[in-house]
Amino acid sequence: MRARLEDLVATHAELEQAMTDPEVLGDQERYATTAKRHADLSEVVSAWGEYAQLLEDAEAAEELARESGPDDAAMFRAEAAEGRAAAEAMEDRLKVLLLPKDPLDEKNVILEIRAGAGGDEAGLFAAELERMYVRYAEGRRWKVNRLSVSETGIGGVKEVTFEVNGTGAYSVLKHESGVHRVQRVPQTESGGRIHTSTASVAVMPEAEDVDVQVDPNDLKIDVYRSSGPGGQSVNTTDSAVRITHVPTGLVVAMQDEKSQLQNREKALRVLKSRLLQAERDRVAAERADARASQIGTGDRSEKIRTYNFPQSRVTDHRIGFTTHDLDGVLGGDLSELIDALSAQEQTQKLQALTDGDT
Repeated sequence: MRARLEDLVATHAELEQAMTDPEVLGDQERYATTAKRHADLSEVVSAWGEYAQLLEDAEAAEELARESGPDDAAMFRAEAAEGRAAAEAMEDRLKVLLLPKDPLDEKNVILEIRAGAGGDEAGLFAAELERMYVRYAEGRRWKVNRLSVSETGIGGVKEVTFEVNGTGAYSVLKHESGVHRVQRVPQTESGGRIHTSTASVAVMPEAEDVDVQVDPNDLKIDVYRSSGPGGQSVNTTDSAVRITHVPTGLVVAMQDEKSQLQNREKALRVLKSRLLQAERDRVAAERADARASQIGTGDRSEKIRTYNFPQSRVTDHRIGFTTHDLDGVLGGDLSELIDALSAQEQTQKLQALTDGDT
């Protein structure tokens, strides 16, 4: 680890020097790339400097303890022990900072929510999940833009797609993919029985042209007239767009905009993100660490998290995490859950590195 860190420190210094080079300063794209790489390394370089200083201070305290009388020696030994403990904690942080980063972590995301098992109640739950993520995103000052929605007419949604724009959005939200389950007594239930319903969530990194290249010849594009709930016409022109990616069979339809061009542009963005995620899943499967598809079937048994209203409890079944602040979570306070999931991801990566070294 020391050799790698020393290499990074040297690289950081070289990048800092390069940022003052007139040739680099005169090339906006090159400067931006250099500055980003420099910024990416700054945290680990700073942590390494702090780690080295803690060790140096601990060694100095140990030396003073050996040279001092009994009373002062005890004080210096305690100081050295405190420094060693702080250095050990910093070493753990350095290991995390050195973990390989997902190149897509800094991406914006496209998030899809679909009602699963449970009829109208599932649609209401899907709408609540959308509000939860929107409030969380707004709390982080991220920009949210709804791309499409199919409503149930009673305040629920059959499915909704929206984008979240913010630095690191994918790294934060990617663990939300999967089937979410709610247990509660529906307002329409006269007998007071608890019902179980589901909604599925897919979080995809927003794909750019450099990430996914789509051959126009592989696309089948249909246009049709937009319609509202119950088939009511909301547009007198053929502005709705349905794009089928023939090689994979993926289909994306958009009708929320009045312009056919805008609907087409939105549909292509969603299609590219789905293709990027599909490729990531394929690679993961080849590496033998594949997980179930993000959308899944929406069946009750295919769950990652349960929202239990009678007990005001939210449980993430992947990490065994439970909180009894149901209202807070649905109100957008996801920090505790997301932090726990991120910590688990780091633990698994560290374990994989340890296993690879043995």
